[in-house]
Amino acid sequence: MSGSRRIPVEEIRHIAELAHIELTKEEEIIFTEQFNRILEYFSMIDEADTENVPLTYHVLDLVNVYRKDEVHESMKGDEPLRNASKKEGRFFKSPRIV
Repeated sequence: MSGSRRIPVEEIRHIAELAHIELTKEEEIIFTEQFNRILEYFSMIDEADTENVPLTYHVLDLVNVYRKDEVHESMKGDEPLRNASKKEGRFFKSPRIV
């Protein structure tokens, strides 16, 4: 990895500890090598000439893909509550959150 920073095994141990993953010494070495190979690919991507490539915010050329608003009559009475597992009067009842 020319010019790129290599991740030492100590950082892999730290990441594993943060993720609550127990690694054997062999796994630490394997993951360190794999992680550094992934970083090599990123450094290769960084070398690509993107000077004349327009910025892309979305892979598809879609703009404001929304359905048209349609006016419907509002639900009346107990209709909104008909599938509620718990209700109290005209209201949804939810567990107390403290």
